Amino acid sequence: MTSDTIIENLRRVRDRIAQAAVAAGRNPEDVSLVAVSKTHPVEAVLAALAAGQTIFGENRVQEADGKFPALRAQHSFSLHIIGGLQTNKARDAVRIADVIETLDRPRLADAIASAIDKEGRTPRLLIEVNTGEEPQKSGIPRADADGFIDDCKGRFGAALVGLMCIPPHDVDPRPHFTWLADRAARHGLPTVSMGMSADFEIAIACGATCVRVGSAIFGAR
Repeated sequence: MTSDTIIENLRRVRDRIAQAAVAAGRNPEDVSLVAVSKTHPVEAVLAALAAGQTIFGENRVQEADGKFPALRAQHSFSLHIIGGLQTNKARDAVRIADVIETLDRPRLADAIASAIDKEGRTPRLLIEVNTGEEPQKSGIPRADADGFIDDCKGRFGAALVGLMCIPPHDVDPRPHFTWLADRAARHGLPTVSMGMSADFEIAIACGATCVRVGSAIFGAR
């Protein structure tokens, strides 16, 4: 995909975000766009940076480590890890990411806490909730979410900023989105990361403060 196409796609997505926010009675500035650049080359990231995009999401730590550290010398941006995180990749994630959106189990919390101590660096953290109770997906089960959120608030303090979810495919995402936004509000967490290319406007209507959009910007993987 050409740089010009990426720039135009970003413009369109930003317009759609703004329109969805206004339709929901919200300020468009309260919704952040995470451009999901996973599997796309560094040239695609550079095109998005040239268009003023400053937040990027990557699924795999290894791939992110191959793209983003070298860009920091000349560009200002925030890097989110949005894919399931293995405990043995926790230190690399803490080293390179500004936000880890997929904290989802006590063992990973242990690994992240240890990595923070070793790296002397604390990224912001979101807890991923498996709102659809899907066995193949990452995320803390709904039934365990409140206790895990409380434990992580006690452990990480202000670094724990929000919740994230990926609803099941081919279902109405609204109940999942509203549940997550309500749970975040109950726990005083300001960031609600939900909604992707196919449903981010619905997520904004349900209270998303952060949407993760890949294919609508960079094209199919």
